[in-house]
Amino acid sequence: MDLILLRVLFVVLLSVVCYFLRPFGLTAWQGALAGGFAAGAVIVFEFRVRALSLRRLIGAVFGSVLGIFGAALFCLVLRSAELTKDTSAVLQIFVLLLMTYIGLLVGANKGDLLNPAALGTFFNTDRPAKRSAKVLDTSVIIDGRIADIAEAGFIDGVMVIPEFVLRELQVVADSTDSSKRQRGRRGLDMLQRMQGNANLQVQIVSEDFPTIREVDLKLLELAKKWEAKVVTNDFNLNKVAHLHHVEVLNINDLANALKPVVLPGERMTVLILKEGKEYNQGVGYLDDGTMVVVDHARKMIGRSVDISVTSVLQTASGKMIFGKMDDNPKSGDAPRTTPVELTR
Repeated sequence: MDLILLRVLFVVLLSVVCYFLRPFGLTAWQGALAGGFAAGAVIVFEFRVRALSLRRLIGAVFGSVLGIFGAALFCLVLRSAELTKDTSAVLQIFVLLLMTYIGLLVGANKGDLLNPAALGTFFNTDRPAKRSAKVLDTSVIIDGRIADIAEAGFIDGVMVIPEFVLRELQVVADSTDSSKRQRGRRGLDMLQRMQGNANLQVQIVSEDFPTIREVDLKLLELAKKWEAKVVTNDFNLNKVAHLHHVEVLNINDLANALKPVVLPGERMTVLILKEGKEYNQGVGYLDDGTMVVVDHARKMIGRSVDISVTSVLQTASGKMIFGKMDDNPKSGDAPRTTPVELTR
């Protein structure tokens, strides 16, 4: 809002100045219109400059300076030529505009080849901050584990939350479905928790892509623009991001990587909770949520059994452990025997 007021004030002031001074022999109202048009052109130029990356901006500045320097040398030659005063002036203005225009275009187009970091630490604050950013999607915010991971220091840089993600989260929190409403409110609570942590950098950005309707595609475009990574636990978004060559940090992949390694032959105790899909199977779960399928354990539902691991299957949704009930009881569970007195 402040920028809009400043731009309007700039247009009004320039129009008023041209109204009273009447440049180029114009009438008062013609001068005011010319001033307003010039101010509008400056504002349009400002929008274009703000959209440029730092490399392109540096290239455009260097190109313009070199173009003006070359035009100045060329004008020295024109002044010594036997030309009329008006012709010489027109040629000098034409050469100045031409060289500046060409230098601006060439410098901007070739600006991506520059390395701003080599010019000093002043120019080294644009891209690196963005490259270390992490763009959070709705699913990972609702999941809530990202707050614990960030507080533990395993994720650095700025955590970026786009406003279109906040709007989607607000829709979920206002849902008539009690389950969705609870998940949405938990996501908002997680964001407040992360913002309240002084050691975490949480930034809400207003950048949007009106031409794109899907929130997932907007996330990918924002990640490309910021050269950032997307943090998610959405399997489909993970696949689409790889197709768009966007780096992804999947919370589920991290959770699977942190699960303890289980090898065939190891023994463990599992509480059988339900029957399995196959005949006479029982299913239990470890503390970390890993599913354990036990053969011949259907009758043991609701009881803890000792099993021996037969195989481990890694799937896209997680790890599955297969085992069979251990026939050999542990030494601690062996039945006690009554000592017999030896007699001669």
